[in-house]
Amino acid sequence: MTVHGDYYAAPRPKALILLFHQAGSGKGEYRNIAPRLVRDGFSALAIDQRSGGSLFGRNETAAAFGKGTSYLDAAKDLDAAIAWARSRKLPIILWGSSYSAALVFLEAARQPDIKAVLAFSPGEYLGNATLVHQAAARLRIPLYLTSASDPEEVAAARSIVAASPSRGKVQFVPRHGVHGSSTLLVDRDPQGAAENWSAVEAFLRRSLPAAS
Repeated sequence: MTVHGDYYAAPRPKALILLFHQAGSGKGEYRNIAPRLVRDGFSALAIDQRSGGSLFGRNETAAAFGKGTSYLDAAKDLDAAIAWARSRKLPIILWGSSYSAALVFLEAARQPDIKAVLAFSPGEYLGNATLVHQAAARLRIPLYLTSASDPEEVAAARSIVAASPSRGKVQFVPRHGVHGSSTLLVDRDPQGAAENWSAVEAFLRRSLPAAS
């Protein structure tokens, strides 16, 4: 099958960020996020995963697949994006939103060349109460976890980040935040988007000094 995506190229990229969407969504979730990453010096690829929908516009991969799929099934699409990213010969960063914020931990735990992970509203969404925690326990790379300002989401992220031995791990608890990567969108999070962006960009500058 074909995995559809949008590629955002920076002129002299520091790294390549792979952008994975939340449930019911698609690559359009990053239409107003990826350009800012490009301005910060990162190329980005946003894909349509087979588990998704029309929340931010048509999901071409899900539409072509034509049947219900689980969140874990979408790991195949993340695998394909990572394989493509290797052809670009750049440091690879994984970025997940909601269910894909769980999948990026599994991917990073078994892909030794991943340089950092950003997880927006991660949780144990994959049918196993400890799967994401087990993956986090294997990660020593820089990690950025954030969530909505909802106490349950904050606690879920805190539990996952505590499982990791990484010395470069960060949990950002926003004063104002919404679920998933939408926390960076002014139309979805008008009170918190600017603060959340500041935290993300500070993490990227700090965690990728060799690429800066």
